[in-house]
Amino acid sequence: MSLRHPIIAITGSSGAGTTSVSRTFDQIFRREGVKAAFVEGDAFHRYDREAMRRRMSEETARGNHHFSHFGAENNLFEELEALFRSYAESGRGRARRYLHSEEEAAPLGQAPGTFTPWEDLPRDTDVLFYEGLHGAVVTESVDIAQHVDLLIGVVPVINLEWIQKLHRDKAARGYSTGAVTDTILRRMPDYVRYIVPQFGRTHINFQRVPTVDTSNPFIARFVPTPDESMLVIRFADPRGIDFPYLLSMLRDSFMSRSNTIVAPGGKMDLAMQLIFTPMIWRLMDQKRRTEAQSEVSCSG
Repeated sequence: MSLRHPIIAITGSSGAGTTSVSRTFDQIFRREGVKAAFVEGDAFHRYDREAMRRRMSEETARGNHHFSHFGAENNLFEELEALFRSYAESGRGRARRYLHSEEEAAPLGQAPGTFTPWEDLPRDTDVLFYEGLHGAVVTESVDIAQHVDLLIGVVPVINLEWIQKLHRDKAARGYSTGAVTDTILRRMPDYVRYIVPQFGRTHINFQRVPTVDTSNPFIARFVPTPDESMLVIRFADPRGIDFPYLLSMLRDSFMSRSNTIVAPGGKMDLAMQLIFTPMIWRLMDQKRRTEAQSEVSCSG
């Protein structure tokens, strides 16, 4: 963690909705005049799309049917931790982009599913913002979570997560239901080993719980809307959280535990604005005070 160069990380599984949360943070940064260096977790996959397909075929031929993007062997955990450590110490680091689509790749003259070259982060940023699968991963060799100042988990209940992934991958990537189902099954051991434990390390979790029947996610015709859901917001450390204020602003919400608010799903964006804006104020205030103290020490 760093007072001078803070890091915010959104972590969640594929199809969990982390991208939507990132858009809310982008709005807050713009409004508050915060300059952020944005890093996507997909940029730290070990293999590009074609290489991953080849590796997956090789592993399947060997009898390994659980080779997935979620696991340590397919991700550059050491490089991600090195970026977080470097940014926390100096406000600098190196990253790259993963080009998901033709729209992203064409202007750069590259193919979709490839990486851009590694390059330095923009200079003089206020915060590093990470969104991806592994913002709170801890293994025997790396501890990425320790470097993050504000760590947020996005965790729909599992059936809703699968419905969101099925609809996204079928609509945006042209996959069949069977292909997406195979992906879910293949990833399950790594999901349990690497994804789930992260949500015990996060500072705040946002979990959307549908209020409609999602018993069989593989035949669901529609993704439950926010208004068909409730939002469970869990604070790891409730000290300093103004719960009466949040309850007054989030109408029809209530406390289910001493550190947990339950709110209508349609109020997720408002809840994030109310919760994260003062947290970003505090991070920026700590940054300014630390920089001012450093300048005084240097001049003295």
